Amino acid sequence: MTDTAGSAHASTLAGTGAASASAAATLESATAALNAWLEVDLGRLDQNLAALRAALDPGVDVIAVVKANAYGAGVAGIAPALERAGVDRFATVWVPEAVALRRLGVRKPILVLGHAFPAEAVAAITHDITLTVHSLDLGRALSEAATARGRVANVHIHIDSGLHRDGVSLGEGVALAEALRQLPGIRVEGLSTHMANADEPDDSFSTTQGDVFAEAAKRLPWVPYRHTANSATALRRQELRYEGVRIGLAMHGIVPPNTPGPGVQPILSLKARVARVVDVAVGEGVSYGLTWRATRQSRVALVPVGYADGWPRHLSNAGEVLIGGRRCPMVGRVCMDQFLADVTDVPGVREGDEIVLLGEQGDERISADQVAEHAGTISWDILASLQARLPRIFHRGGAVELVV
Repeated sequence: MTDTAGSAHASTLAGTGAASASAAATLESATAALNAWLEVDLGRLDQNLAALRAALDPGVDVIAVVKANAYGAGVAGIAPALERAGVDRFATVWVPEAVALRRLGVRKPILVLGHAFPAEAVAAITHDITLTVHSLDLGRALSEAATARGRVANVHIHIDSGLHRDGVSLGEGVALAEALRQLPGIRVEGLSTHMANADEPDDSFSTTQGDVFAEAAKRLPWVPYRHTANSATALRRQELRYEGVRIGLAMHGIVPPNTPGPGVQPILSLKARVARVVDVAVGEGVSYGLTWRATRQSRVALVPVGYADGWPRHLSNAGEVLIGGRRCPMVGRVCMDQFLADVTDVPGVREGDEIVLLGEQGDERISADQVAEHAGTISWDILASLQARLPRIFHRGGAVELVV
């Protein structure tokens, strides 16, 4: 994990509760001496969860997917907030991510969606973590660890219904479930699959995959918990919701492509402060390789964020930032720790002024989808790439609750 409560700059601002922390700091005071930071709006997170629940069928569990440091937002702040807001379960992709959730104090069930080794069985049992089991060897290791400690291990089986990435085939999955059922200390709780074209304009292959999964469920009627849907599938296909849906990106207020929006709002902003403003004469260039040259007398601002922070180098001469409530083009190459923006058309820019790379300023907004389009990638990539050296500031209505 790259960002936990034990990281170098993790701290609660005051006391142990939101009220005392709110009295201690505002966003303005918490960011006054920072070069760059992330703001995470926990109030919006609560609203997004409520909007998603309203869009789903009653009784369908929300499985909060918090892998990859909660999609870059910071699991140390996101996971406890989601548990307080009442999500039903959590999901990660690797065992160490799940262990980190327990160390944060998360008590709800945690499911590991990805591959696990038999050597991780003891950690899974110790921390009450549900594994997705792909082999009898892993099942036997869990059985041994569970019985030695007087516990029962819940396990899930992932059916490869056509994505050909994770899991086992239909026949193998049925056989594996029946074999695991015979092992002491093992309870086959869940059955899952994952859609290949969930957010494509044509998601008809989801019907084919859904049919494969339905056959698996038919052959294993004694398995009580089934889940097939990520954010896009959950919002597009009611018939594939089953007992639970795995929600990741939509909780962060970003609706996947080609998906109806349930009224969610982005929770994350990336901001920085101008580190330097410099004049550039006509014909002069900026940054490595001098790939941008001024065609007029110009002023450029140094923005202290670079690809070491996860800001894509592909945004060189392509991205935009907000300064003074106006869009300004990024110019020259993105460096490891900084880049430049052309602020010629924004009067009075000076050192310390706030810059928005992701989020809102005035009437303007830069979304993760817009950044992704400029960088030639997807919004998931933009968010998950944000690195740990960017402080995460968790707040409600501007009152800061946690800095990580």
